[in-house]
Amino acid sequence: MSDQQRDAIGRAWDGVVATARRTAAEGLVVGTSGNVSARVGSTILVTPSGVPYDRLGPEDAVGVDPEGNRLFGAMAPTSELPLHLAVYRNTDAAAVVHTHAVHATAVSTLVTEIPPVHYAAAMLGGPVRVAAYARYGTPELAAHMLTALRDRTGCLLRNHGTVTYGTTLDQAYDRTAQLEWLCRLWLTASSVPGHTPSLLTPEQLDEVGEALKGYGQPG
Repeated sequence: MSDQQRDAIGRAWDGVVATARRTAAEGLVVGTSGNVSARVGSTILVTPSGVPYDRLGPEDAVGVDPEGNRLFGAMAPTSELPLHLAVYRNTDAAAVVHTHAVHATAVSTLVTEIPPVHYAAAMLGGPVRVAAYARYGTPELAAHMLTALRDRTGCLLRNHGTVTYGTTLDQAYDRTAQLEWLCRLWLTASSVPGHTPSLLTPEQLDEVGEALKGYGQPG
């Protein structure tokens, strides 16, 4: 490995750890739940299994190849490695964030697709789907996730949590935060007795999607 590659991997690992700590600080995970990864060339950096994020340092970096073979690192990679690898093999992702966010996980138990109560859905490619349940860490879960992610950059995992990806760690994290907020919004609106939330039409979401292509994120 060249010094340039080593430096790039070091910077990416610092980003993975910072993003993982952010998910904990902002209440999207509890304890060692959830996981974060980033791709640098043919190396995929993943958070290790069962280690609190505030204890991770540069020496704890774990790297695997696209087939999951370990390239370096003494710790075992996250048990959700099949999920991360499936995203990288099937998308242009450079980063993946998986959380157990409370509102999103609650919504995953109620619907098969998040009702389009806000145009934030368009930021994830359209109405966000819920992947069918399978046990964590299994190829079956990864396959269900890919079905839910078709033409999307985020999805819910039934009775489990969220998955989002992006071209950067910041983008992947921002999509996770938007997804949790969208789920919280729908739960709040749908809980008002005697009222049903108004929903955006497919045409309205498509209009936002086209605007995003031309102008980027609203704000």
